[in-house]
Amino acid sequence: MDRRGDIIRFGSDGWRARYEDGFDAEGVARVADGLGLVWSDAAPGTVVYVGFDTRHESRELARLAAGILSSYGLVVRVSDVACPTATVGWSCARDEQACGAIMLTASELSCEYGGLLVRGADGGPVSRRFLDEVEQAISLAPPESRGAFEECDLVGPYLKDLASVVDGGAIARRAPRVVVDAMYGSGTTHLARLLRDLGCDVVEMHVEPREDFGGIHPDPVEPWVDACEQAVVAQGADMGIALDGDADRAAVIDERGRLLPARVLVPMLLGDLVMGHGIHGRVVTTLTCSACIAREALRLGCSITSVPVGFSRIYREVLDADVIMGVEEYGGVCVPTHLRERDGLLVALLAVEMVARSGKSVSTMAEELEGSVGTMCYARRDLRLDAASTQAFRNVLPGLNPGELAGRSPVEVSHADGLRLQFDDDSWVLVRPSRTSSVVRVYAEAPTKQDRDELLTAACSVVRRGI
Repeated sequence: MDRRGDIIRFGSDGWRARYEDGFDAEGVARVADGLGLVWSDAAPGTVVYVGFDTRHESRELARLAAGILSSYGLVVRVSDVACPTATVGWSCARDEQACGAIMLTASELSCEYGGLLVRGADGGPVSRRFLDEVEQAISLAPPESRGAFEECDLVGPYLKDLASVVDGGAIARRAPRVVVDAMYGSGTTHLARLLRDLGCDVVEMHVEPREDFGGIHPDPVEPWVDACEQAVVAQGADMGIALDGDADRAAVIDERGRLLPARVLVPMLLGDLVMGHGIHGRVVTTLTCSACIAREALRLGCSITSVPVGFSRIYREVLDADVIMGVEEYGGVCVPTHLRERDGLLVALLAVEMVARSGKSVSTMAEELEGSVGTMCYARRDLRLDAASTQAFRNVLPGLNPGELAGRSPVEVSHADGLRLQFDDDSWVLVRPSRTSSVVRVYAEAPTKQDRDELLTAACSVVRRGI
């Protein structure tokens, strides 16, 4: 099929598509050409870092992109092994000559997808304006020119810096047994190596090369973490850690084989930063994050800011020096003193350090946290509609202002990101149409599952009435 002239559209941080729907060498070459043109015009002769994950042809595609970027006079440095996305971001942020980085990965998406993510000079996301400029610069056909590039060890310096962030002595004294599930992704061997160097007893799983990812999605949520949960119990481990496909997100499993939800893990990590590292400041969350995070932040003396969904919104706040943590609802965590982006390996290290310092089990620490901030039940439902119905709901959404929902009267109604109703017991519900597909997402949190489900059902009814 002649694909010359196919339109390539970027999402929030780059381009992702199914291999069968056009993610191929030609498309990557055209995107790299657009990036090379824009970067070389803005900052000629500067450095670009390139990384890749373990997916189908990711290394070959990374080398292809590197050659094209180099042809524009840019100095291109490519990781010599599959690496976490944070590796290229961290490398870029510490190089005054760098203008940006790219990563060949589709992160937590299944093996049918490929992706090319773009990072800015500080290792964080690039602006929508930049992505739009690159889109306009994408050629109709793949370029012919190629330049020379350097393959080098980007992972080693990155891991060395990570090790310096945590209390290695405390970790070595406790020497916890940790199951690491790289989920066949680009965190394979790297986190295990780091933890072993710090004195942990590590059992690693899902590390062999598998382009089909063994049938799992490299996403550290149920049901994809089932094997890791079982391994933690079978190995008598102190904890388990699962990384997503490009290792920018991590999940923690307690010694009983139970996945910690973000509403528990994130406040625990925040406590380690504040009380263990002596860091104080502001916490930024999305409007869809659990109330438990805000409760713990306030208990620790941290102020809290909530922003609309999307890491780019968190990033704008992270540019201010007073922010100590940025958090997405699914557990993506940014610690700006390390990197202005999410980093699953850092989350994993902080979790291990937290356990080592406390001398307690993960489940005990989770129970103590819930004793301090309470328990909330969180869930999301997706209403898949046709394009016309989704647009019809977007049109009526600004005028929705219900005085009651599921028999409850809201204490606050906000249209900052869809429709969000806040109630006096910290329960809330948020309805927001997707920006990229015909889906309306409904989130809710409440002290009990029954209350949460009643809010979800009532909010879904509001959507259906609106179309």
